[in-house]
Amino acid sequence: MSSPNTARRAGNRRRASIWPNSPPNRTSGAESVESLESRPLTFAAIATALGDGWRNANATRGVSIAYAGVFTLIGAVIIGTLIAIGRTPFIVAAAGAFMLVGPAFLAGFFAVAKKVGAGGTPSVATVASGFAAASASIWVIALVCALLFMIFITDVAILYSYMVGGDPVFPRDMLPTPANVLSFMFWGLVSGAVIALMLFSISAFAVPLLCDRRANLVGAIVTSVRIVFGNPIPAMVWAFVLSATTIGSILLLPLFPMVLPVMAYTSYALYRSVLPEAP
Repeated sequence: MSSPNTARRAGNRRRASIWPNSPPNRTSGAESVESLESRPLTFAAIATALGDGWRNANATRGVSIAYAGVFTLIGAVIIGTLIAIGRTPFIVAAAGAFMLVGPAFLAGFFAVAKKVGAGGTPSVATVASGFAAASASIWVIALVCALLFMIFITDVAILYSYMVGGDPVFPRDMLPTPANVLSFMFWGLVSGAVIALMLFSISAFAVPLLCDRRANLVGAIVTSVRIVFGNPIPAMVWAFVLSATTIGSILLLPLFPMVLPVMAYTSYALYRSVLPEAP
C-alpha cells in the first residue's frame, strides 16, 4: 500500500505533466493567503489614504469625472423616474443600493490609480484595461453584488408597500416629511446597512487583490474578512465614511462625479497601505 507522501508526490508529477510551467498546489500569478503580509488598519492609514485619494482624483480629473459621469447619468435617470412616478421616498433607498453594486465597477478606477502610480498618463482606455487585466474571479464578486442588490431592492419594495402604500409621493409632499415615510427610510437604511456590511467585509480588500491578481477568489475573501474583523473599529469608521459620502453625493447628484473618484482612489490607497506588495 502506498504511503500518503508517495501518493502526494505522484499527484504532483501528474499535475506537472499537464501544466509543466505551473508550481504544484498554487494558482498561477496569485500569492497564497499565508504570504499576504498585512499591516494594521489604523485611523492614520485611513487619513493618509484620503489624502492620496484626493490627490489622485485631482491629477486624473478628466478621465475620473468621465468614468464617474456614466454612473451619474444613470443615477439621474433613476432619480428622475422615481420622482415622475411619485416614488420620491425610494430615492434614498436607491442611493443606498449603489453601495451594493459599486464594488463591481472599481476595477476601472484602480487601473487609473496604478497608471498614475507608475508615472503614466491614464486615459479612457485605461479604465477598460482594468477589467481586462483583473482576475476572472472579479465577476464572481460582481455576481454576489447583483444578488445582494436584488435582495435589498425586494426588501425595501415590501417595506414601501406596507409603510407608504400606493399613493404617489412627490417632492412637494416631503416637507414636512410624513411619519410613515420617515419610518420607511429608517428601516430601509437599516436593512441596507446590514447587507452592505456583509458585502464590505468580503469585498473591501478582495476586489483590489483580484484586480492585481495577487490572490485567488477564496484567498482574497478570507484576507478581506480577516482584515475587517481584525481591525473592527477603524474598518467600521471607514465603512461609515465611505457610505455616508457616497450616498450623500448621490442625493446631491452634481457632487457625485467628483466624490466617487476620491473614494475609489482612497480605497485603493488604503489597500496598498494595509497589504503592501513585497519588494
